[in-house]
Amino acid sequence: MPRLVAHSPEMTDPRSPIDTPEEVQTSQNPNNIVSEIPLEIISEEEMAIIEAAFAATRSLVKSPLRASSSPAHFQNNVRSIQSITLLSKRSLSSCSSQSDSLVVDVEDSGRLMSSQKRNRVVASLLSRYRRKRGLAVTDITATEWCEKKMEYTLLCGKPEKTKAMEAGSSRHEELEEEVIKKVKVRVDSAEDVWALKFLNFIVGANQLLFDGLTRELPLVGFAEGVWMVGVIDEIRMPEGQSDAYPMLVDTKTRATASLPREPQRRNGRLQLMCYKHLWDSLVADDFPSRQFFEFFSLNPNHILSAEIRECTAKCGFAAETLTDMLRYSRNTWCMLPPAHEQLLLRYEFQGDQSLLGEDQFEYDLGWVKGQIKCSLEVWRGERDASYTPEDERWKCSSCKFASECPASNSFFPRRKDTEG
Repeated sequence: MPRLVAHSPEMTDPRSPIDTPEEVQTSQNPNNIVSEIPLEIISEEEMAIIEAAFAATRSLVKSPLRASSSPAHFQNNVRSIQSITLLSKRSLSSCSSQSDSLVVDVEDSGRLMSSQKRNRVVASLLSRYRRKRGLAVTDITATEWCEKKMEYTLLCGKPEKTKAMEAGSSRHEELEEEVIKKVKVRVDSAEDVWALKFLNFIVGANQLLFDGLTRELPLVGFAEGVWMVGVIDEIRMPEGQSDAYPMLVDTKTRATASLPREPQRRNGRLQLMCYKHLWDSLVADDFPSRQFFEFFSLNPNHILSAEIRECTAKCGFAAETLTDMLRYSRNTWCMLPPAHEQLLLRYEFQGDQSLLGEDQFEYDLGWVKGQIKCSLEVWRGERDASYTPEDERWKCSSCKFASECPASNSFFPRRKDTEG
């Protein structure tokens, strides 16, 4: 059974989860569904604050905040950008049982309002940017890499891909095509999109059990109080073992023929540990179905598209609704063992795809849960985003937001040391 790819140019349902960073890359699927930005009703007081902020910064910011803006646009307006940063944050995440609110002062370079009278705005990156979409595993790793860069990326947009990043994406496509054949399937609703994800998981799991290898396997799970999504690069079933546990593998490509520094390797370990955390929760059947439907605003009894129903019939089961598909997915999860305690990072040189080295390490549940909780403090607005530690300020040399970030005053000269 080939792996299925969603195709529906007309669909713009804001509940669609496929535009999360971890799940579908544009280079792999040019017909991605583009989700609408969810509409939010704000008060007249908040609107007045926003208008005042833009009026105060119009002379400083001559073009919209975006990744392609030149560094000169940011050099003298750090405080104004911080004002808009705070104003852009909105209501609390409904999926969190903990307090998501953070009350902050809004100010500009002195002209917006006096220190005696400041408006206070509730901030939550999670509710504004990941509401009804789920937090991607790459959101967690991006936060661990640099909390401030993650925040700027949300507010200003993703920087343009570098050649090294494009080469990394192409290599992952090649690896996927070695074991997976893609077929486009029309989807007409968010329920169809999720049904397709569950179906691809079932197909990939069967490929793992029968062939011992699968790649680009979609995951969704509830971890540390939030819904998380991701796509595992590769899963292997060790040979010659009767009680084998699947091993999770991630391949990183390098623009230079050298192994990465420890912070980069640590970030890669975090990514794989997050995948294992989600995998193990699924196979343990720790999946709150009712909360899933509620969080993503899905109709469990929605009739799936004719093409998806036809695909499920070819797979040997007839799924009419998203509830049917979830039930078959749970049957599949229960047949799978937990992931291996050993995880594997591979590093390839982009020049000739030669193997630079491998990093095999042991899973640490306490550490990964701590890292997720630390990231969620920022996403939920429980604290401000921090700058990268001083001993890791070399990261600033390749950051597109270095010109407006105060921490960049101490960054090292720029160097090409980018992973794909």
